[in-house]
Formats: sequence, C-alpha cells, structure tokens
Amino acid sequence: MRFLVDECTGPTVAEWLRGQGYEVFSVYDEARGLDDDAIIQKAFTENWILITNDKGFGEKIYRERRPHRGVILLRLDDERATAKIGVLKRLLRNHGDRLSDQFVVVSEAKVRFARW
Repeated sequence: MRFLVDECTGPTVAEWLRGQGYEVFSVYDEARGLDDDAIIQKAFTENWILITNDKGFGEKIYRERRPHRGVILLRLDDERATAKIGVLKRLLRNHGDRLSDQFVVVSEAKVRFARW
C-alpha cells in the first residue's frame, strides 16, 4: 500500500509506516505548506491513500465530490504520534485489505467505513 501522510498527521507517523515497509509520501517532509486541494489531487492522481486528522477532507469528499483512492481520517482525543501509530497499527492489522477507495474514520474506540 501507498500512503500520503498529511502534514498535520506528522513525520513520526510517516517514518513508522516506512519502517513497516509501506511506500510513503510525507507532506511534512517533502511538500510542507501544500494546500488541501493539491493534497487530495496528488493522492488521487498518484494512487495514494491519504492519512489525515483534518476533517476538512470529509467536506472535500462528500460535499465537493472530489475523487480519491482512500482516506483515513484520524479522529483522536490523544493527538500524540504514539497514539496515532497505535490506532493505525490496529487498523492495518484488522482492516488493511479494505482501505483502498474507502473513506475510513478511525478513533481510539472504533473504525467506521463511511458510506458514499
């Protein structure tokens, strides 16, 4: 799988994903300041699953009908990198085969695959 890690999600998450063998584009490390429209376009055209904590991407997907290859929206009470990594570890272990072309909302307690 290929993941585009949003700037707000952070470089530690991107580094951890790389360490797990995934191909990763980190906005923080490689394109800091890239706006949301450019991020969602890049993720779609280059076939990346976007990982973000910015709920504005939900607006872009559902209201603006922007195409995507998959979005993982982290809605966490604890925004530390270790919490994000723990949630992603569980998500990938339990649902990794279902992430492509899905909008997934993930919290500490649950995973929700959003409907179109």
